[in-house]
Amino acid sequence: MAKKTENQEPEAEQEIPSRVEPVVEVIENEIDSLRNELAQALEDTKANQEQYLRTLADMDNLRKRTQRDKEELAKFANENILRDILPVIDNLERAVEHAEQAESDEGLFEGVQMTLTQFGQLLSKFGVEPVDAVGQIFDPAYHQAMGLMVSDEHPINTVVQQMQKGYQLNNRLLRPAFVMLAKAPEIIETEADDTTEETDKE
Repeated sequence: MAKKTENQEPEAEQEIPSRVEPVVEVIENEIDSLRNELAQALEDTKANQEQYLRTLADMDNLRKRTQRDKEELAKFANENILRDILPVIDNLERAVEHAEQAESDEGLFEGVQMTLTQFGQLLSKFGVEPVDAVGQIFDPAYHQAMGLMVSDEHPINTVVQQMQKGYQLNNRLLRPAFVMLAKAPEIIETEADDTTEETDKE
């Protein structure tokens, strides 16, 4: 019996390597798989970093281009209206030249009147319209009161005189109208004064 036991022990020792080899192989396969995953992750990280840097550069270029466009827009925003104003200036210059050569001021008056009309048409083209003032009830949203005037013809707080025109741009106030408002005439109390005088005489 003892001999059999001694013979069996070496057989057990020989079986151990055959059991370990599959485990080692599995571990090596897992290590290889992890190495491949790590290499792929590093490659993806590098690609993502390059993409991020490209996107960052594109955003910076876009910001600079937008800033340039904004500056250009600010420089030339009024180009259209200024181009339309030039003919009006031409007419004013012609009116002045005509007035210098003419003996009468009638031509100058007509030229200025025509130019003023042209200015009004130009403003209307760009959405600028005058604010209604004279005869209107005072509206602080559109009128700026400069003083009071006695008037029998207009109700109190009605605009009786316009000192400077107001304008609105597309129904938004551009400049208020400077106006004078009506106030009631002062009532002279003659009867009271007469009574006072008679009392003083007595």
